[in-house]
Amino acid sequence: MNIDKKQVMKALTSFYIEKVLLDIGKPILDKVSIKLYKEYHCYIPDCYEHPDYLNNVLKSVFGNSHVAISQSIKIELMEHLEDSTVQRMVNVIGN
Repeated sequence: MNIDKKQVMKALTSFYIEKVLLDIGKPILDKVSIKLYKEYHCYIPDCYEHPDYLNNVLKSVFGNSHVAISQSIKIELMEHLEDSTVQRMVNVIGN
């Protein structure tokens, strides 16, 4: 069986983003998901390759509070920083 590392990391990243948002509440996850689709025609898994979309939506939805949410996502992803795309995501959502 051939496992595509990129697909695994994309799924893992999506899981952690959804987990952090669900910890806040299902309506928050829904709001971010809807805004991602309305503004960028993408879904949470697409944020693996386009972290700027997630960053912009978090800023738009949460204002200055996006920093705490971004930090929570970064903490979840810390053990996967060997993946260059995850590393890029952590850098982008931190800004």
